[in-house]
Amino acid sequence: MIQQITKGIKISVATNYKGTSFKNKKLYHIFSYKITIENNSQHTVKLTDRFWKIYDSLNPTEIVSGEGVVGQTPTLKPKDKYAYNSGCFLESNMGAMKGFYTMINLDDYQQFKVYIPTFQLTTPDLLN
Repeated sequence: MIQQITKGIKISVATNYKGTSFKNKKLYHIFSYKITIENNSQHTVKLTDRFWKIYDSLNPTEIVSGEGVVGQTPTLKPKDKYAYNSGCFLESNMGAMKGFYTMINLDDYQQFKVYIPTFQLTTPDLLN
């Protein structure tokens, strides 16, 4: 598990390889990931947006951004945790993801970024 803390917000990432699938006549490697967001700060915060860079060794870097995560904009009080599952398709058997969440401190309404650590997306055969 990969972890990083920004301004008291701890991001933990666990990945899993799910196999292959054909999509639009191309073979893709399927990866899932679980992200846990833990508020270790003294403030109530709200996740408003996400920004991802997805690296696939066979393709240009893909940028994904938008409101919330998996259709939600969670609010976390101090000591709260929020977890969600998502995934991505890569043409190659090796890639990575990194990014950040935009959050608002609901005590003073200041926006800030919480960084998501770079995590590898690698098929099990490459790990041997």
